[in-house]
Amino acid sequence: MSDHSRVYIGTAFVAGVLLTLGFAELVYPELERRLRGTQSGRSQSITGLQSSSLEPLAARPGPPVIVEGIEGCIGNTPLFRIKSLSDATGCEILGKAEFLNGAGQSSKDRVALSMIEIAEENGILKPHSGDTIYEGTSGSTGISLASLARAKGYLAHICMPSDQAIEKSNLLLKLGAIVDRVPPAPIVEKDNFVNRARALADAQTLSPDSGRGFFADQFENEANWRAHFNGTGPEIYAQCNGKLDAFIAGAGTGGTISGVALFLKPRIPDLSVVLADPQGSGLYNRVRYGVMFDVKEREGTRRRRQVDTIVEGIGINRVTANFEVGKELVDDAVRVTDAQALAMARWLVEKDGIFVGSSSAVNSVKTAMKMGPGHRIVTVLSDSGSRHLSRFWAKAGDVGGAVDTKLEDVLNAKDDQ
Repeated sequence: MSDHSRVYIGTAFVAGVLLTLGFAELVYPELERRLRGTQSGRSQSITGLQSSSLEPLAARPGPPVIVEGIEGCIGNTPLFRIKSLSDATGCEILGKAEFLNGAGQSSKDRVALSMIEIAEENGILKPHSGDTIYEGTSGSTGISLASLARAKGYLAHICMPSDQAIEKSNLLLKLGAIVDRVPPAPIVEKDNFVNRARALADAQTLSPDSGRGFFADQFENEANWRAHFNGTGPEIYAQCNGKLDAFIAGAGTGGTISGVALFLKPRIPDLSVVLADPQGSGLYNRVRYGVMFDVKEREGTRRRRQVDTIVEGIGINRVTANFEVGKELVDDAVRVTDAQALAMARWLVEKDGIFVGSSSAVNSVKTAMKMGPGHRIVTVLSDSGSRHLSRFWAKAGDVGGAVDTKLEDVLNAKDDQ
């Protein structure tokens, strides 16, 4: 090779490197900004959100960047093919691995961070001032809030029903939160866990000797659905390159299904959004028939406790602001029995090595069978089974050694009589 050729090749190589670096510096932050969403749009109306720019998004390539603190590890969770369910149905069934969020290891990390950041922007919370974050939760939101409270300079006080898995409250204590396990009670009673958290926050705020008490209010706080509009929805859209036939999710507060639907529906008009609702919850009827209860048990007056279910974290018997904001975009609802949820949890371990709590995978299979082969379906895998050991997984039992469960066994599973 001549000296002239060597000089030409070397110059071209250096130029290529510089061009690549310049492109990365200009484009990668823009892609990351789009993927994570911006905080400036939080004051937009729903109409404005739905009519906002519909340009395609792009998932950021390459290894993760260095982030600031544990809060930087939230979002950009993988979307992976659930092999056994995809092979069995002929559809591509994808799981959004929300249990890989880096603070509380659940989808509630997004919500907790959003609620705290908006409260800080509005001057409601001030780091390292003695302020305390209060919340009424069945567990996962409290765990996320407890983690992020410590990371951002606050204390956390969590109220939860006493019938939830004990490992949740044990974990909260290890994370430095104060925990009240209170007997289950309807929302119309002052001793309900949500109402207790609100009352404690108000009492601290009125006290002259302590910092402010902030009631996070995940059921009604719009920061909940906005976290999924700004994060989860754009991520799914980018990961699927805009090609998606159905989105499946359960609903407790309703923030996930509403936020994702509000983002995806204007971009994919033919998308089917389906609610997975456990036994005892009224949201199934809310979607299917427009009402929660019979007139004898109308909203706000119901005194009877919710029908028991082994499923934790989803299902509710009252209207919440977060669910209502996206309800009109939910196309269908499917009832998931305890037996089906337990059988599907065992199936995912047996066939795929996926260890989660109760998920929407049963509903994704039902939707796949209804739609027929060739469709792409995304479901949310909210948290790990490790925080459900003493209740849900105690009921599910051990998977065992050499087993070969059939999918029809899962779908036809019946509760023990």
